[in-house]
Amino acid sequence: MDMAKLDIQIEALADQLIAWALPKLPTLAGAVLVLIVGWWLAGWANRAIRSLLARHIDQTLIGVLASVVRYTIIIVVLVAVLAQLGIQTTSILAALGAVGLAVALAMQGTLSNIAAGLMLLWLRPFRVGEFIEGGGVMGTVKELGLFACELHSWDGIYQFVPNSQLWNTRIVNYTRLSTRLVDLKFGVSYSDDVAKGKEILLRLATEDSRTLKDPEPYVFVDELGDSAVVLRLRCMVPNDDYWPARRALTEHGKRVLEAAGLSIPYPQRDVHYKPEPGSEGPGQPAPRAA
Repeated sequence: MDMAKLDIQIEALADQLIAWALPKLPTLAGAVLVLIVGWWLAGWANRAIRSLLARHIDQTLIGVLASVVRYTIIIVVLVAVLAQLGIQTTSILAALGAVGLAVALAMQGTLSNIAAGLMLLWLRPFRVGEFIEGGGVMGTVKELGLFACELHSWDGIYQFVPNSQLWNTRIVNYTRLSTRLVDLKFGVSYSDDVAKGKEILLRLATEDSRTLKDPEPYVFVDELGDSAVVLRLRCMVPNDDYWPARRALTEHGKRVLEAAGLSIPYPQRDVHYKPEPGSEGPGQPAPRAA
């Protein structure tokens, strides 16, 4: 192909594009300006909604409401930009309907996340700030969004969990209730005074200021193990004091049992050797060679 002819064709095409674009520059500039302003406005509205509702509404709702406002503004801005470019609004709405149907069919998983998020907001199995376990993840809820939930685990790990993963599984909420049960086991020797051990552990729990008086703490023999009698201590404490109380009762329980002369035995097993008749056993001389 002749390169000279190709250059002429390219120049002609460029001239046509310039001739088409020059009269439309104000329109294009206006559309770009509307897009920039609208995008900034969507971000500002998102932040403003979060700040405004932070003091007047449940934290769990804020993320979803802010996301709905932001995406609504973005959709309105895009429609305005297309209208600025001369595309009829009726055509825009029809196109959006067709695109929406296609997107709905192609993104069923995303839509299920939205539906799961709405159900989680309605039923409220957890709120922002609560510690939960579900869907194979565990952590403190920082935000429930339109598509996913943000969790922070106790070891400083950020987790982004789809709403459908939490909705389709059993959710354990560790901080919803005001009280929680401390359940501890202590092993004492079979030769020790079991009644004395129960009395010591019960006094330990009763004297702890974090232990609730209703229901009262109680201690019972839970198991006759292979090497120890297992005493079980149960008491209710405020939820915020659960881990400090559990650690303190575990440590002090060992100390007071040992101070009272009770022993916490190691796992052990007695082995008795019984030689077969005619075989060498303990106390028998080894046979001499002839």
